[in-house]
Amino acid sequence: MNNKKLALPLLPYSYNALEPVISQKIMELHHDKHHAAYVNAGNIALEKLEKIRLGEMEGNLREVMRDFSFNYNGALLHSLFWQMMRPAQENNAPDEKVRQAIDENFGSFDNFKKEFSGAATSVEGSGWAVLWKDKEGRLMAGQLEKHNLLGLNDMVPILVLDVWEHAYYLDYLNDKASYVEKWWQVVNWDYVRHIMGEVGQMV
Repeated sequence: MNNKKLALPLLPYSYNALEPVISQKIMELHHDKHHAAYVNAGNIALEKLEKIRLGEMEGNLREVMRDFSFNYNGALLHSLFWQMMRPAQENNAPDEKVRQAIDENFGSFDNFKKEFSGAATSVEGSGWAVLWKDKEGRLMAGQLEKHNLLGLNDMVPILVLDVWEHAYYLDYLNDKASYVEKWWQVVNWDYVRHIMGEVGQMV
């Protein structure tokens, strides 16, 4: 097979490192079960695409491509999500350069936090809140329903928040808003700054 297979990355911290914001039990289920399932299903779909391409099997190409897109993007988003968190800090905030980039695009950090949190709490069904860099270089907050729209129109994810129920329900039940509010304590702003630097958002 010419295509590189997906792999489940190790967490960059222990399962209980994000407590009390996110429990060890959720992290175990989220990483070991849900993320692993996206990786496995993505690899199955990738293998089917390769066999269809080589004429070794017949299949519904549209269905297989959609299955691959859903699971590939799910695996990628989760890999980003783990990196974008760290142990909780009560007064967790970005450094001056990150804050400046946010202020330039949203007017203030408070404006950004309100908009991003609003995107997270208002996702219909399952999905993500995302801070994007668009093709014009602007930072924009938005939503992903499920996983299938990642990378639309050259938009690069800078910060992602999983608001599928499996990300919070064991800890917060149906109180998504409390999960979103507490999540700001574990944002890894150092990694956000790293991503911003990679995509040319900061000098």
